[in-house]
Amino acid sequence: MASLYTHQSQNIWKTWLLMSIFFIVIILLGWFLSAYYGSPNILYIAVIFSIFMNVASYWWSDKIVLKMTGARPARREEFFDFYTVTENLAITAGLPMPRLYVIDDKAPNAFATGRDKEHAAVAATTGLLAILERSELEGVVAHELSHIGNRDILVGTVVVVLVGFVTLLSDFFLRTAHFGGDRRGNGGGRVQGLMLLLGIILAILSPIIATLIQLAISRKREFLADASGALLTRYPDGLASALQKISQYARPMAKANHATAHLFIVSPFGASGVTGFVNKMFSTHPPVGERLQALLGERGTHPYIV
Repeated sequence: MASLYTHQSQNIWKTWLLMSIFFIVIILLGWFLSAYYGSPNILYIAVIFSIFMNVASYWWSDKIVLKMTGARPARREEFFDFYTVTENLAITAGLPMPRLYVIDDKAPNAFATGRDKEHAAVAATTGLLAILERSELEGVVAHELSHIGNRDILVGTVVVVLVGFVTLLSDFFLRTAHFGGDRRGNGGGRVQGLMLLLGIILAILSPIIATLIQLAISRKREFLADASGALLTRYPDGLASALQKISQYARPMAKANHATAHLFIVSPFGASGVTGFVNKMFSTHPPVGERLQALLGERGTHPYIV
């Protein structure tokens, strides 16, 4: 049976694996460039930089994610229900009270971030807080607290930083190749060709890596968080009703980003109507209808499925 701590060790293992793969890829890239240019300093720089990025992704990924999504601290006086619901459920779950943030956006959505339960944060959009009743808000908060208890937030936020960096690195090599045309001689042409090749390889790899990681952690963890969140509140109808309301909002979030999409309770790009086997395979979230069916059983066939 799903619990708040069902996959803690598995998610910690996934995080270390992801950071190790990133370290190896950057070292191999540094070794290739140092061999090509005959300069061992490039390899040393790659080692130092990969270590720094891994440390940064672990310690500061939550701050980076909150900045990327435009989240601001939620004041208790302004968002009293958000605070009291979270306090009550955190006590019930045996978790420290997470920091609370709000995103000024009409699109209803929420996510959790942080490296562990002592440094966790939960963010909700003003649109979500405006449309949900208290029992529905409890369902959403319980879902996010389940992510914290399971340490989904650790691997999820590390993904944002590392995959985002690979994408930026790809863009750097492509731009370097583009502006390298004025270099003189065959040496300049070789450099331009190398930069273009690396840029193309990274441009191809970055979305593939991001998609594979998201496929590995996102859809299954949403089902698990739904189940453990329902166990926490003892009222699956609250979360089911919240998901139904959220899924009916068609517009995307103002700062919807593919790098952070897998963190949210539903896709920040609005109702996508994900249908068909292939579309489901390449979606960061399972269809809402399937999630409602899992929460409500036979009752999920009506009136919740949209």
